[in-house]
Amino acid sequence: MSATLQTLGIDQWSVDDRLVLIQEIWDSIAVETERSPLTDAQRLEVDRRLAAHRNDPGAAIPWEQVEAEVLARLRR
Repeated sequence: MSATLQTLGIDQWSVDDRLVLIQEIWDSIAVETERSPLTDAQRLEVDRRLAAHRNDPGAAIPWEQVEAEVLARLRR
């Protein structure tokens, strides 16, 4: 039987406690993925995107702008 929010009792936790758990899980996944080397296809894609950015850095949208637009949409 696989664990669920209900069987582990996590659904009874406060939102703050669940957010802390989410962050801890995410951090543990990030550590594992950092140890995994990129595939050749992934490396080529990273190189392609980096070259595209270097050719036209003005095409990038700053994170703050993206975040503000998303938050504005959510507030409508």
